[in-house]
Order: sequence, then C-alpha cells, then structure tokens
Amino acid sequence: MTRKRTRREFIRDLGLSAAATPFIWNLPSLGYAQSPVPKQRLILVFSPNGVVPEHFWPAETGDQFTLPAILKPLEPYRDRLLTLHGVCNKVRGDGDSHMRGMSCLLTGIELFPGNIQGGSDTPAGWASGLSIDQEIRNFLQARPADRTRFGSLELGLVVPHRADPWTRWVFAGPNKPVAPVDDPYQTFERLYGRLQDQETLTSILDDVREDLQKVRRVANADDQAMLQEHESFVAAMEDQLREARQVEELADPPRLEPGVKNTNDNLPQLSRMQIDLLVRSLVCDWTRIATLQYTNSVGQARMRWLEIEESHHDLSHEPDSNAAAQEKLTKINTWYCEQVAYLVERLAATPEPGGSGSLLDNTLVVWTNELGKGNSHTLNDIPFVCVGNGLGFRMGRALRYDHATHNRLLLALAHGFGHHLETFGKPELCEGGVLPDLV
Repeated sequence: MTRKRTRREFIRDLGLSAAATPFIWNLPSLGYAQSPVPKQRLILVFSPNGVVPEHFWPAETGDQFTLPAILKPLEPYRDRLLTLHGVCNKVRGDGDSHMRGMSCLLTGIELFPGNIQGGSDTPAGWASGLSIDQEIRNFLQARPADRTRFGSLELGLVVPHRADPWTRWVFAGPNKPVAPVDDPYQTFERLYGRLQDQETLTSILDDVREDLQKVRRVANADDQAMLQEHESFVAAMEDQLREARQVEELADPPRLEPGVKNTNDNLPQLSRMQIDLLVRSLVCDWTRIATLQYTNSVGQARMRWLEIEESHHDLSHEPDSNAAAQEKLTKINTWYCEQVAYLVERLAATPEPGGSGSLLDNTLVVWTNELGKGNSHTLNDIPFVCVGNGLGFRMGRALRYDHATHNRLLLALAHGFGHHLETFGKPELCEGGVLPDLV
C-alpha cells in the first residue's frame, strides 16, 4: 500500500515556496483539504474603574429588553448585542482587586508573588499564564489557512509608560506582559512601514504563480477552477501593484490628522485614529485578533470634553449617595460605549473582502472592565458586552448568570474559533465547561 505524502513532503517534492501554501491546502483532489471554517475575528475592548450598574445592565432578560443609559449608543445594533450579567472574576491570591481585575481578566489565573504593592492587600507580580487572545492567536497562527501577518494587534489609548499589573492585560505567557501600542502614528508605522518594498512583493507574487502552475500538473479537473481563481487573484494583485506604484495605495491606509499629541485631552481624536487603523488591518487580513485598551486599571483620565474635571478613578470611589458623581460616571461610561459603537459602526459599514456582508458579520467585539463597580472594588458582575455576529453566539439578548466564572466565557471565545480547550487559566474555575446559553 502506497503511503500518502505528508504536506511537508508534497511541498518539498514540488519545490513550492511557503507563500503558495495557503492557496493549495483546500484542494480536495490532493487530499489535504480541511473542513471549511468561516473566517472569524475577535476584538477585545477594555475601559477601567467599573460601571454604574443601574445604568448599565438591562433590567429584563431574554430578547425583549431595554438598553439603559450607558448602553444607549449601541441601540442601532441591539439585534447584534449580547449582555452577560453575573459573570465574575473569581481569581484570588496576591494583588488588589484592580491588579487582579486587570491582569487576570484575560488570563483567568493568579498573579505571581511579587514586590508591586497595590492600594490594598498583598503585593504581586505578573500573571502566571497567557491571555485568551494570545492563546487563540497561537492556535490560528499554527494553521496555514488562518495565519496572518501580525497574528494579533495590541493597541491602547493614553496608557501610562510604566509597566505593572494595572497597565497590562495581554500576556504572551507567564511573566510575559505585552505592551499595547498607544500612539496611532506608531500603529500606522507598524502596519504600513514594512510594506514599502514593492519589488519584494512582486517577487513573492511571481513565486506564487510559478508554484500554482506546478500544482496544476498534479491536481484533477475539479480543482482546476479553484486554481484558476487563485491565479486570477495573483494576476489582480500584480495589476494593482503595477498601477498603484505605491504600496500605500494598495493597502489604502487611513489619512491620519498630523500632529495629534498622545495626551489625555486628545483621547477622542486618538480613539478614532486607532479604531480606523484597526478596522483597516482587518480589511487587509493582517490580523483576526485585536485588543484595544483605554487607559488602564485605576485609569485617571480627565474627560474635559464632557465638562468633567475630576479624574475617572477619583470619581469611581465616590459613594452611591453622591448623585453628581454618579451622573458624571454615567457620562464617562457612556462615552466609552460611544467608542465601542463607533468601532461597531465602522465594522458594519465595511464590506467583507471577497464576500458578501460586512466585517461585523464575522467579528465579535467584547467590551469589558476590570471591576464590576468602582467604589466597592468588586470582581463580581464584571461588565461583558458582546456586539457583532462572530463566533456563532446567538445575539440580540440580555443574559443573566448566577455568579458564573469568567474563565468559562474565555473558554467559549476559544471554542468559537474551533479551539476546543477543556480548561483555560485556573482549571478549578472552568468547572461546568463553556459558559452556557451563548449559542
């Protein structure tokens, strides 16, 4: 019985380049086809200091619900909205609630012991595991058909330069915090600065066309049409390069307003700039996983554009009886919701490349926070609001859980990409498996 060649052997025997492999994996006659998996994307958005619960959570459950004041900006997308009340961060150990709320939010596991002292409780170090976005990133990057240029993008807005558990929520592994890029001009340089060598791109396309011709000789008749589509794509790319002469035109970068300083008072402009760059990176399929971090845990933004002079964190410590402070906190969280709504609006208005529908049809945006409520520092009822149509979640509902661990939600995000982990983060907090009633 003749042994079937492995993919590695197939590539070696035909002398194919790595650039051609995404084009040939799904040719049935070669026997290397994988089950088709829709392109899925995940964007995780962070804002700090908890919320005003009575103005954040819908009073009703199910598909008939009214959006409270803070969530009103998402009203146009209520049929694509999913609120998850009652999901709790039950990770304990070293560090205060702000530290564990931030650095355990995506990792679901304890902080290492360390010498960084919080506002209370014991000092702590970095998270002892990787974050769910990086887990999914690694899963996708290991699959040739899902591999992207960056794997993931970590963006921020006015994040302090210091590195500590209050300022990092993404971890590439234990003791490996990932710093967000919080300057849109640096984001622009990262996205477009490496695409300046047009001759290199042309050479890659030449190699791909040559490799596709080699594959054509061994593929059956049913696969000829698919190969022809791939070759047409390569030809179209070459035409674009010849006509554009500038890679920037091919990638269609957003026009950034020059000279916007990375400061507190420019946060509204910086937010739009980062979101526009993020959406463009999805159009180019440079990444399918992204995080967007507004300030940091214990965030001290002063939202003067809302006519609020006090810092966000200071206001979050005011008692519930301070009606003026509660009104300002509601305005602040509504502003954060408006940023999420702008992101969702841009995704909904951007056609899915090479297909029908919009980017939002295959993207899940998850907006979250390190605390459930600022003045109590509770890790119960962590805000989790999902928007979009990615990962197969059933949208248009307000759900309420009974103190479910947020690890089970992190598991659900991985499962939405076909990455069927049994546990993530602290195994004991994954009892019961994936958070129920999402799909």
